[in-house]
Amino acid sequence: MKTVFVNPQRCIGCRQCEFACAVEHSRSKDPFLAIFENPPPKPRIHVEPGPWMGSSFPNRCHHCDPAPCLQVCPTGAIGRNDQFGVVLVDIDKCIACAMCAMVCPFAAITFHLQANAAAPRVVSTKCDGCFDRIRRDEEPACVEVCKVDALVYGELNDLLREERIQKTALAINATTGVAPMEPDTLAGWRGWGKEVARVAGGI
Repeated sequence: MKTVFVNPQRCIGCRQCEFACAVEHSRSKDPFLAIFENPPPKPRIHVEPGPWMGSSFPNRCHHCDPAPCLQVCPTGAIGRNDQFGVVLVDIDKCIACAMCAMVCPFAAITFHLQANAAAPRVVSTKCDGCFDRIRRDEEPACVEVCKVDALVYGELNDLLREERIQKTALAINATTGVAPMEPDTLAGWRGWGKEVARVAGGI
């Protein structure tokens, strides 16, 4: 089953994932029009400060199995789609009791005003895995916009295998004194920005 895997060491805190998530869950699905919606769309992924200076961590629902939020919901508003393995919230059933947020081990649940409920009201808001997108065999919005592979989408075992290979290669490079093959993503972004400025300025 496919899932989103987080590589926190690659995150540069650009928060593009948050913006893409908010737009994907807006009524218009348009980056320009979404900012004028009332209530404004909210991201379901949250880029938090990391454990050291200059680091950050994209925090999102992990769609646990079993899911504590699903188990404690008193109204049955939280359920699982078995085909894709994502935990979803039925906002028409949600009473915003916050029991789901209390038991979430990743603090991935927030509460916001939702206009597409039966009546606009505050309800549980969490990552739905971009359910409409994955049904169309597309990547979640956060993964699509991440330029540094801090968020990747695929079969979990395949993603973990790739991560093990990269970590092993880096460890071997460190012990042998060979420079790591993985580029400095922050330096890469800065270089790209300088090149854009150079081309725009006709330099």
